[in-house]
Amino acid sequence: MAKTVRAMKAGRVGDEFDRAAAAYDLLVAANPGYHRHLRASARRLGLPRGGEGLRVLDLGCGTGASTAALAREYPRAEIIGVDASEGMLARARAKRWGPRVRFVHARAEDLAAGALGGPSDAVFAAYLLRNCPDTDAALAAVRDLLKPGGGIVLHEYSVADSVAARCVWSLVCWGVIIPLGCVATGRSALYRYLWRSVLEFDGAARLRRRMREAGLENVRTQALGGWQRGIVHTFAGTAPAPSGSR
Repeated sequence: MAKTVRAMKAGRVGDEFDRAAAAYDLLVAANPGYHRHLRASARRLGLPRGGEGLRVLDLGCGTGASTAALAREYPRAEIIGVDASEGMLARARAKRWGPRVRFVHARAEDLAAGALGGPSDAVFAAYLLRNCPDTDAALAAVRDLLKPGGGIVLHEYSVADSVAARCVWSLVCWGVIIPLGCVATGRSALYRYLWRSVLEFDGAARLRRRMREAGLENVRTQALGGWQRGIVHTFAGTAPAPSGSR
């Protein structure tokens, strides 16, 4: 199982997302609470004044569901959606957005703040880290995209610390997600990868430790409700503030 997940991360994940892009919005719409949970995690960035004058990166934006959550919560912010899948980005770009939203094709690990107009005030990453070949390298890269004191929210699966959560996740995947994905796209590889990769990903305590080791501060986890309670979490933290500012 682990070998298959590593192989997908090494090069096939992006291809599978490209192939699934046309049906992706339909599939996530069938997930009760999916969009509501994204908005809840976006709110936990806690940006003032609707994000006025602030730049927010949406890393792993996919077809734009997380971008829409950010735009709803922070209508005055500059929002930059970033994704490694051209197919997913094409779907995102085809939607109606205000003038403060734009999209960039890139891997999160390869981004440089200068190429985006400078460091960002906040980063939102939904379901991103689990798909990165090197979690620690990805976290370090994300930290470097933030201004000192900037906030980061990871909206991420984590079931390793709970037997019950692992059981519910497997039941939902094999009873709903994998069959529905196969019907909608004619392929099951991406959805079987989703199931396996979540089971193999960090527990909440380990991910918080990784965030601290990457230099992030004020690291904490907040729960989300519904059937995904204990399965999807909000992980929040901040980039170190300038020396002497505390």
